Amino acid sequence: MSSYLKKPSAYTVSLIVLLPLTLLCFAFLLPLSAYISNPFAAFTAPRGGCGADADDRQAAVPASADDERLSVLVGVHTMPGKHSRRHLIRMAYALQQTAALRAAARVDVRFALCARPMPPEHRAFVALEARAYGDVLLLDCAEGADQGKTYTYFASLPAMLGSGAGAGGRPPYDYVMKVDDDTFLQLDALVDTLRAAPRADMYWGVGLPFHDREFPPFMLGMGYLLSWDLVEWIAGSAMVRREAIGAEDMTTGKWLNMGNKAKNRVNIFPRMYDYRSAKAEDFLENTIGVHQLKQDLRWAHTLDHFNLTRLEPSSKLLNF
Repeated sequence: MSSYLKKPSAYTVSLIVLLPLTLLCFAFLLPLSAYISNPFAAFTAPRGGCGADADDRQAAVPASADDERLSVLVGVHTMPGKHSRRHLIRMAYALQQTAALRAAARVDVRFALCARPMPPEHRAFVALEARAYGDVLLLDCAEGADQGKTYTYFASLPAMLGSGAGAGGRPPYDYVMKVDDDTFLQLDALVDTLRAAPRADMYWGVGLPFHDREFPPFMLGMGYLLSWDLVEWIAGSAMVRREAIGAEDMTTGKWLNMGNKAKNRVNIFPRMYDYRSAKAEDFLENTIGVHQLKQDLRWAHTLDHFNLTRLEPSSKLLNF
């Protein structure tokens, strides 16, 4: 009598083993390839992110007509391989999203990275971050602060978010900021300086030279901000495109000066400054930002000083 329990053929064994692997590869590689081929898709939080409220927490949605809050896009310029630094910065800014800050302003923090060059391992990890957090902004450029990355960042945003005024005449954001990944910002202090600031033709930052307080030629690259109309002007200017390469902070000032733009300049010197030491007296009371946090220990000193590492009384870590 013949049996149905015959020894399976080599073809059958191969099919059994390879089919699940093939399906698994397609399940991972197809979304990843779509993400890499459409870098701007990373700007919107994915469905089903990490946590039930991932979409609400991280989605970059332009301001609505009935939202009268100030809106700021903070673009942290970093590199693909700095995975741990991005996670540190995420936590530092997430803890500042208090009810009081959210009532006053919508501050969206995003990480700006260039797609070239990107080794396979960084590509995979960046894709995971984009899917989990929805805060990765992958730009079509080559990494390097002086290689046109800042131009690509500003020039890409109108196409991503919608050029011109949105619903109710509101732009997607009132202001767009470029900040280094070795700069820590106090978001509430940042927002406070913008409450009475012009919403158009505005350039904000630490001006250089320091003695030119009223109309500095350019703002230092540790962190500076432009009103939305200037972002749109950068995106559409052939002159700016020709002058895209160079020391990025000086180059940004050069564009605005050549174009007779940014007649409103807000110089926040000395409220954003380079890290000096862990001593309390080396942090200003009205600090907006601290720069040159290139080592984790400097980040630890800064976060400790501004009370972001304060533990709850019930925390068992208090007994270590």
